Amino acid sequence: MADTNPTPMSLAMPAGATGVLVLANGDVIWGRGFGAEGSAVGEVCFHTAMTGYQEVLTDPSFAGQMICFTFPHIGNVGANPDDVEADDPHALGIIVREDVTQPSSFRAVEGLDGWMKRHARIGLSGVDTRALTRRIRAVGAPNGVIAHSASGEFDVAALLAMARSWPGLEGMDLAKDVSTEMHYGWGEDAPGGVWKLGLGYDAPAKGYEGVTKDGLRPHVVAIDYGSKRNIFRNLVEAGAQVSVVSATATFDEVMALKPDGIFLSNGPGDPAATAEYAVPVIRQLLETGKPLFGICLGHQLLGLAVGATTTKMFQGHRGANHPVKRLSDGAVEITSMNHGFAVERESLPANVRETHVSLFDGSNAGLELTDKPAFSVQYHPEASPGPQDSLYLFERFVSSLSDK
Repeated sequence: MADTNPTPMSLAMPAGATGVLVLANGDVIWGRGFGAEGSAVGEVCFHTAMTGYQEVLTDPSFAGQMICFTFPHIGNVGANPDDVEADDPHALGIIVREDVTQPSSFRAVEGLDGWMKRHARIGLSGVDTRALTRRIRAVGAPNGVIAHSASGEFDVAALLAMARSWPGLEGMDLAKDVSTEMHYGWGEDAPGGVWKLGLGYDAPAKGYEGVTKDGLRPHVVAIDYGSKRNIFRNLVEAGAQVSVVSATATFDEVMALKPDGIFLSNGPGDPAATAEYAVPVIRQLLETGKPLFGICLGHQLLGLAVGATTTKMFQGHRGANHPVKRLSDGAVEITSMNHGFAVERESLPANVRETHVSLFDGSNAGLELTDKPAFSVQYHPEASPGPQDSLYLFERFVSSLSDK
């Protein structure tokens, strides 16, 4: 049972402290700063993955958040240009137990400390991450400020005021901030397939010729609410050609690309806020009868489009070890998750069937429409980072496009 009255974590500043986390409730947690100097305000959450910290940091779904990693040895494999889900990190900063060491991996091209400096992201080490995680489990994800100063000089009162004035993620639309501004064809100017050891990323033939329907791959138009690159790579691996459009793309702009199917991506922020412009478009797309597949925020937006509701979760799900039960056959998939909002099961209309359930807390993890070819999952089947139990979802979606 979680401790409902966690011990306050406010401590006097220790000698040698160069970093601090100030929570909105007044708790002050000292440590050693690394990465960039400065401060950033947002929501503090925890993540249980043991690997893939670069993928986590560059996941656009983490916009507006800083991450407390429960695994103590973060940074020991360094950083490289392949293990990223976007050009730049979207997480505001990270909180870790052990100091970041020199990289120990043949794939590393630089250390995590230098990579974070280069991308203006703040790190804080020397923190009792177990205690902080237990606190988040007990009282929910707090607002806070992470700060790093090599001189060890901090205006704690000003940082506290910053934490208390930040409005929080509820009601915040962040998809527009992280979405692409330009519509483009995925893989046209760079390899578009999945990564393979010793080979790097696969490069499908120009134009994706000679695969399926009429000599061409089925065409998926992906609406980018803050997508991860490995989602597009797995769509290509499953046999699709992918075009990417912005979060604010209109129905006419999507249909002008002549899609065989529509993909709704993951992304950050409150789905109810993003829904103001996204849901009317999704409803029009559903009426075309074209297959539709959503992941994470895309799952929540599909739920909202069919009349369901979403709610802010107490602590959210973030990790690469989340068990999900597939209701069709009782199979359990170990999944990667990153979300702080959920679709309310009780709000699902009669034409929507629940397909997956989280075995951590029983929350909804998947749905499908009974009268249209549309389905979605709350978790991340692209396995970046995480297990590959759910890659079949990409094949299921792409195979449904062959006769469209």
